[in-house]
Amino acid sequence: MDKRVESDTLGKMFIDHSKLWGAQTQRSLENFPIGTEVMPQEVIFSFLQLKKACAIVNKQQGQLTEKKANVIVQAIEELLKSDLTEHFPLVVWQTGSGTQTNMNVNEVVATSANEYISEPIHPNDDVNCSQSSNDTFPTAMHLAAVIAVESRLIDVLDRIITTCEQKESEFRDVVKIGRTHLQDATPLTVADEISAWRHMLLTSKKFIIESLNHVRILTIGGTAVGTGLNAPDGFGKDVASQLEQQLNTSFHSSENFFHGLTSHDALVGLHGQLKGLAANVFKIANDIRFLASGPRSGIGEYQLPINEPGSSIMPGKVNPTQAEALTMVCAQVMGNDTTVGFAASQGHLQLNVFKPVIIYNVLQSIRLLSDGLASFHDRCLIGLTINEKKITEHLQQSLMLVTALNPHIGYEKAAKIAKLAFEENLTLKEAAIKTGFIPADQFDLLVRPENMIKKRSI
Repeated sequence: MDKRVESDTLGKMFIDHSKLWGAQTQRSLENFPIGTEVMPQEVIFSFLQLKKACAIVNKQQGQLTEKKANVIVQAIEELLKSDLTEHFPLVVWQTGSGTQTNMNVNEVVATSANEYISEPIHPNDDVNCSQSSNDTFPTAMHLAAVIAVESRLIDVLDRIITTCEQKESEFRDVVKIGRTHLQDATPLTVADEISAWRHMLLTSKKFIIESLNHVRILTIGGTAVGTGLNAPDGFGKDVASQLEQQLNTSFHSSENFFHGLTSHDALVGLHGQLKGLAANVFKIANDIRFLASGPRSGIGEYQLPINEPGSSIMPGKVNPTQAEALTMVCAQVMGNDTTVGFAASQGHLQLNVFKPVIIYNVLQSIRLLSDGLASFHDRCLIGLTINEKKITEHLQQSLMLVTALNPHIGYEKAAKIAKLAFEENLTLKEAAIKTGFIPADQFDLLVRPENMIKKRSI
């Protein structure tokens, strides 16, 4: 394999001639043969956008010549059009500050930029000008998280919310039995049931968007420990403004860089809301698979789309596979939350050194929830139907309709009617007549499921 020689402060390294990285990237590749989890491409994309913004601001503030800044920007724009996996190979399990990924980006940008200029572009002096790994990596973390939520997760949540609204409208007049403690309860409509799912998703979306307000705060400009050493005054504020233009979303410079380097509470807060979404989604998926259980020995009130055979031995079996996949996603997200919270607690003195694992888990959770919800929506929720015959059968058989009699004969007598009906396998009406607590015509007037629900408009 054709090799070239690159040097850093520790000496020479031999690098595949086709790769754009330099000596420090190569050292990281050789020193951390750990796992298969490479730095997420969302982080690399965000780093490139950050380096572009820094070059522009450095030019404006006289830290870089116009010529150098322009070729750095040109190189980054070309890289952003390419496959980012080829030249950014480092694993998550590296230095906890993310320094090696920062240098990977610096080296690749410098190598690319040197194709357009005779005056050498240095990865540290030029691409990393006015910066440190300690403020660029957390800034890239925040950029990546905001972009991922806005470009992926919010869209799929909106799609599911809209589909729930459509299902509510479709099933607004279908009265069914409610269930609490997995036992029969009083009636509601299918639309009422689905409205709970919709509102859970709306609430999760609101909380996630609110949590992003803190993630929009950037530490760029703090450099090594938060003092801003070697960065011009106002650098962080100007870079945040430049990033707003490049990414078309809001960012702000931190009021306290010391906080931003050592604490990742903003990402802990965001991931907490992702965990909250996972909890809600787990409930929705479970509701659907319980209500669709059967087809003949379960509840059977909902009917799922038939996507694939469910068994290698039982012919004709169909399983709630989309619900199963989505709940596994939720389990992973809940595990990720433990990792994020613990890693964020390790802010030793002026720097948290668990940064790569924090952003890896945050981005994985966003990606899995986005993909899992999209698949669940497209292959389950859209095609979800109901079995009105089964719904009516369960409604009419429920003993909890007796609750409608409470205001007229009291709780104690109503309970005796329900108990008698259960013990002697009678209908509620038969049991009511047998007790003598209420005549048949009055029972028919009072025990009407359609009058036991809240009237709603959609």
